[in-house]
Parts: sequence; structure tokens; C-alpha cells
Amino acid sequence: MRDASLLQLMWLASPALPIGGFAYSECFEAAVDSARVTTEADASIWLCDQLHLSLARCDLAVLAQAVSAWQNQDHTRIAALNAWVLQTRESSELRAQTEQMGRSLLEWLRNHTTASAAQIETLAALQPTYPLAFALAASSTGAALRDCLLSYAFGWAENMVQAAIKSVPLGQSAGQRILSSLSAEIPAAIDHALLLADTERQAYSPMLAILSAQHEIQYSRLFRS
Repeated sequence: MRDASLLQLMWLASPALPIGGFAYSECFEAAVDSARVTTEADASIWLCDQLHLSLARCDLAVLAQAVSAWQNQDHTRIAALNAWVLQTRESSELRAQTEQMGRSLLEWLRNHTTASAAQIETLAALQPTYPLAFALAASSTGAALRDCLLSYAFGWAENMVQAAIKSVPLGQSAGQRILSSLSAEIPAAIDHALLLADTERQAYSPMLAILSAQHEIQYSRLFRS
């Protein structure tokens, strides 16, 4: 991989990217509140399960198809994938998250040279979701598809580990151990995502949907989801 491509992917994966990822726990906070997650071991198992059962089958699978769609300027495909993401978010919180992060990444792209003006306007016309916005940013780096997915997955993992540290709560060393476990699982999750056809892609995670609905009315919370 060229140095510039690697640096761009590291930039996109960074928690410092100003798109608001730190504000979301993706129902993890509700799992803690309901005592489903109370320890470091619980948190590690929960996040690894979420990686394989939710992220790999949904966002990573979309991303795997969206990167090539952006590179091929397949606007019909891009619009269809974006619509699928919007339609399959199972709660208002989760939909608001992908929309807010999508809009924020769109604004970031407007101030960088990683995408053309035409591509940015195509994204802006879509009510952009985060996976489609990330796919545009990643597709413009020239990086290999697998590396784009690795960047997305690791960025998600870092944000979720920080959510675990704050909400369980856990220490930084525990967080690093969880991140190590997630990192070891990410390649297999990407292998799975790359093999999924449209008819196999899914966002069916009933417990996450239930917890998200509960989180919307949770009395005390740190996170927006």
C-alpha cells in the first residue's frame, strides 16, 4: 500500500475524526444498564458478538459493495445501498446515528481532496448514511478493498471500547485487552462480509433493537445511542 493511502485510512479510522462517533455506544450502554454486561469478560464477549452478528453482516457487507460502486461511478447501486441502510436501522436512535455521522463525514469530505465535487454532490443528494460516506472517502484513497474494511472495523472497535470503558466502567488496561480481542476477530468478520451477496446481507439483531428502544427512554445515560 502506498504511504498516502495508508495514512488516509488511518485518518478515517481515528477517533479524532470530527464525525461524532464517540457520542454513541450502539446500545452497549443499555446492555450495561440492564446488567447484561457487568465485567470486562462480558464486555469483550458482547462486542465480539456484535462484530460478527451485526457489523459483519450489515455495515461491513454494505461497505464491501459500496467502495467498488463509488469507484465505478455506479450511482444507481450507491443509492440502493444507502436506502438499504436507512431502511434496516431498527430504531430511531440507530437511524439518527448513521445519518448524523454520514452528514458529518460529508462535511469533512467537502474540506478535503479525497473525493471529487461530483461525487460529493451525489452523496449529498442521498440523505447520506455513514457506511456510504465512509465508502466514498475510502474509495478515493486508492487502497485495496480489504484494507478499507479493516480501517472501518478498527475505527468502530476503538469507539466501542471507549464506550465500554466509560459505561461499565473499566480501566484503560481492560480496554486494551478488549481491543486486542476485537482486533483478532476483525479479519474473520471481514472475510464473512466480503462473501455476502445482496440476498444474504442483513441487519437482524433483535436484542440490539430491543436495547436501543429501551435506551431511548433510559433515565440516566452518557451516550446518544
